[in-house]
Amino acid sequence: MPLSPEVSLFLAAQPANMRRFEFPITCERGEIMKALNRAAVALAAVVIPTAMSATPVLAQEAFVAITQIVEHPALDAARNGVKDVLAENGFEEGKNLKWMHESAQGNVATAAQIAKKFVGEQPDVIVTIATPSSQAVVASTKDIPVVFSAVTDPVAAKLVSNWEAPGANVTGVSDMAPIDRHLAMIQRIVPDAKRLGVLYNPGEVNSVSSLAAVKKEAPALGMTVLEGPAPKSGEVLAAARALVGKVDAFYVPTDNTVVSAFEAVVKVGIDAQIPVFAADTDSVPRGAIAALGFNYYEVGRQTGEKVVRILKGEKPGEIPVAGVEKTDLHLNLGSAKKMGVEIPEAVVAEAQKVVE
Repeated sequence: MPLSPEVSLFLAAQPANMRRFEFPITCERGEIMKALNRAAVALAAVVIPTAMSATPVLAQEAFVAITQIVEHPALDAARNGVKDVLAENGFEEGKNLKWMHESAQGNVATAAQIAKKFVGEQPDVIVTIATPSSQAVVASTKDIPVVFSAVTDPVAAKLVSNWEAPGANVTGVSDMAPIDRHLAMIQRIVPDAKRLGVLYNPGEVNSVSSLAAVKKEAPALGMTVLEGPAPKSGEVLAAARALVGKVDAFYVPTDNTVVSAFEAVVKVGIDAQIPVFAADTDSVPRGAIAALGFNYYEVGRQTGEKVVRILKGEKPGEIPVAGVEKTDLHLNLGSAKKMGVEIPEAVVAEAQKVVE
């Protein structure tokens, strides 16, 4: 009697020393084969699926290149979020994921060089963190899928024509801040603040958009806005000092140039007793007294989810651009004290994180 297909498959998968079976010599050969078939089919139904489920399944091979305009905690957290989501979806560096990362170190010309280099490498997806790096890559390729992250105004930056149907080869995640809520937070903490100094890089489209939003919202709260332009990180200290005696508080939007030199703003704030507020929560441990912002690791995770969708076959132009809705209030009581501010207990009670 021949072995059934199930038995043949099962036995072929066993070590050689497990393929010998001994039966009592009084058994009929036909009965032996029937019994063996029944047993093997039942055992294979348990063993084979179990063995398969115990083996982790990796996704297909992929090549992801990621560029960011500068390295600072918020943008680094976004990059880590992207990488973690890829790993959770079966794309692991060193196994089936080729991961290339470069920072422009705050230099727009370097960002353009990195963009050209990445396009020449022909990755499956290019991830761009922050507006300048995103603009450089989008200007360099119309074919390779591009997923931007931490871009304040992707339409003004000319990355996409609209949020709902971006079209072409681009999609991503915006970190457009709720400016009205930021200004309301500043007034709750410093009710007498009427003159707000905004430090920004006029060469960053995202910062220009943020400044315009601040100027639009400020009059309703009785605030006037004074600009502190700093085209380079080395000019941030001078820009902050130039506003001493003219402003009641500093506000730093999601500006990559100013954030990369944030400690310079904090120094001026402490020396001149001017409270420093930020748009991103990662600046609070660095000295901002308060920020109502996004968790940039979560921004990165949202970005990573879009990358995975593209790697699985979706077209970037058909994936809507996403914003970040959830905000967290972070406070630094130590910095507030150094800048001569006492944060109201009601505000402290609302904070998701408090640095002493």
